[in-house]
Parts: sequence; structure tokens; C-alpha cells
Amino acid sequence: MIEKVVCNQKIFAIIIRAEFRSDGIEFFTPGEFSQQLAYMNRPKGYVVEPHIHVHTDRKVNLTQEVLIVKSGKVRVDFFNDNQAFLESVVISKGDVILLACGGHGFEFLEPTEMIEVKQGPYTDQNDKVQFPVT
Repeated sequence: MIEKVVCNQKIFAIIIRAEFRSDGIEFFTPGEFSQQLAYMNRPKGYVVEPHIHVHTDRKVNLTQEVLIVKSGKVRVDFFNDNQAFLESVVISKGDVILLACGGHGFEFLEPTEMIEVKQGPYTDQNDKVQFPVT
């Protein structure tokens, strides 16, 4: 229920399927990723003490994004850094995917609602390069 898209030992994506269950907290990303992805399952009454995150300078060289599928179905196509096709994966309601590196494109197979989370500020013109599929 945890899937990875991997090419040449690089993680292109991590998918947490809607059916995934575990106790406690489980992190799926390596510590060096600029987005950290975890699953948390806590019982009623569990308390996380109030806290503040410390201001820390971080250098982000690559935008990583997380998609949460609220409804529908999407085919995600993966491409390497040379824009060559790698593989496709279908995600659907309840699935979560972290897009970590390489290229990606989408085809919406059903009407779909998704939530996207990525680093900001985001500037459309400077943050991505589109390319034709050959």
C-alpha cells in the first residue's frame, strides 16, 4: 500500500494508497527531501504538546509537491531528467502522492478534485519547463 516510482536508484514518487493503515507515526521520505511525508494514526485523547517550529534557513533547489486526491482518478506519467517516459501510475480517491524529482504529467480519467501542497513562493514562469511527449 506504499508504492515508489524509482529509476536509477532515485525516488521519483512515493504513493500512499487510501487503504494504508499503521499505528503511530511513519515517515516515508528520506531526511534530505525538502518535503517530508508521514502518516499518523493516534488514538482518541493522544496529545501533541503545543510547539513552535524554529526559524531555520533551508536551501531548496527543487520543488517537490504532494497531491491528495479527494475524488476521481488520475493517471500520472513519469519522465526522467532527459524527458524520456518512465512509467505511469493511476491514483484515485484517498491516495496521496509525493512527486519528488524528474518530470510528470497528468491525464484526468474522471472528474477529479485534488489538493496540492508544494514549497513557495511559486512563480509559474520560473518554476517549471514544459516539454512535448514524443
